[in-house]
Amino acid sequence: MKVDVLTCLALAVVGHVATVSGGRGSGRRKHKEVFLGENSKFKFGGRIDYKLKRQDSTKTLLIKSEQLLRIEEHDFAMRPGFGGAAIPVGIDVQVESIDSISEVNMDFTMTLYLRHYWKDERLSFPSRNNQSRTFDSRLVKKIWVPDVFFVHSKRSFIHDTTMENIMLRVYPDGNILYSVRVTVTALCSMDFSSFPLDTQNCSLELESYAYNENDLMLYWKNGNDSLRTDEIVLSQFFIEHFHASSGLAFYSSTGWYNRLFINFILRRHIFFFMLQTYFPTMLMVVLSWVSFWIDRRAVPARVSLGITTVLTMSTIITGVSSSMPQVSYVKAVDIYLWTSFLFVFLSVIEYAAVNYCTTLEEMRKMKRGKIPPTFNASQAMAFDGCFHDNDIELTPFSRIAPTLTSDPLTTTTLTPDIRPTEGTRLRRQRSVRENVDRLVSNSYMIDSYSRLAFPLSYLLFNTIYWSLYS
Repeated sequence: MKVDVLTCLALAVVGHVATVSGGRGSGRRKHKEVFLGENSKFKFGGRIDYKLKRQDSTKTLLIKSEQLLRIEEHDFAMRPGFGGAAIPVGIDVQVESIDSISEVNMDFTMTLYLRHYWKDERLSFPSRNNQSRTFDSRLVKKIWVPDVFFVHSKRSFIHDTTMENIMLRVYPDGNILYSVRVTVTALCSMDFSSFPLDTQNCSLELESYAYNENDLMLYWKNGNDSLRTDEIVLSQFFIEHFHASSGLAFYSSTGWYNRLFINFILRRHIFFFMLQTYFPTMLMVVLSWVSFWIDRRAVPARVSLGITTVLTMSTIITGVSSSMPQVSYVKAVDIYLWTSFLFVFLSVIEYAAVNYCTTLEEMRKMKRGKIPPTFNASQAMAFDGCFHDNDIELTPFSRIAPTLTSDPLTTTTLTPDIRPTEGTRLRRQRSVRENVDRLVSNSYMIDSYSRLAFPLSYLLFNTIYWSLYS
């Protein structure tokens, strides 16, 4: 009887142990199936395929990222290594495009990829194959990232289509890559003294907002190779050079800060302005010279031509000024336009002088009796405002030889020409009054001189202008 009781107790104990061990084994198998997930098909006969051991455990185990990186265990409001040396943050930039350049607002808009490199040992995690983990913007808000901002920026934003263009890559040793795609509109102090033959130097400046050089050290990660650009084509500018530089900025209340510069040189294409400004201006100036070959008595023709060219030049100047900032200094295009306007204006003034001299010449001839007093000048003009040569003769008077007597009233005969004695030579220069009288008496000479003087002067101006600014 005792043997039976002992046998039953032994069997019960063995069954209980088997049940417990079986439950644990099944639970363990179930636990492995949960962790393996879709890789459970690699189990053969209850054994795990050893290929799984060669994979990164962080890619296969379904562990929360916050638990893997131990985010809850640290205060990420503080920078890495707080209280010690400044944390180095490397920067590299890839410029995707320069969207616009505004002369009126003196700014430019640029789209770029901004990448930060630093090390935060608080985010280190175990990994057999040293493979990194990549996250999006949702994890960025839970850890410390550098507070880099754009100095002199007017507007900026991070692209968010279809998700925010933010990438965070964490390596097992704590090294971090943080990349954002951002568009920024920043100030560019332009100098338009040589516009449109100018070259502009613009820069985009990066700096930490809160951490000075004692807490954070910004630097270009790969030196000059840290700045890369895609193929950028602009409508009005040619990009001559992109280069990176660095420096320090001082603020009286907070101290010195590291500052990085993205410098680029823009050279303006001149062909657009040649077609829109310079060629029309040249044609208007040349057109104003046509009046020098029109009869000086054709008043309506010459006046209308002069007024038309003046108004056209005014329209060109107004159009150029409306597309430029209101600067307080003279631009190169202003010099050219206003000098050309002066040539056009002088051609109108030249005809006013010719017309005035012609009128004086007619009045003198009328006083001297060359034209009968009963002659009505208005009857000799046609409806086109032109005097006709068959009505008025404009031939000059013959010059009277000067006399040698002191009293010209008592002399009734002309004295013969007495030659000076040998060894002496008399030369009489004309006074200014005589030259003016001669010019008034021969008003057609003003047009003759203008036909040569105006083109030569304008050619000299163009030679000097293009040699200075081109």
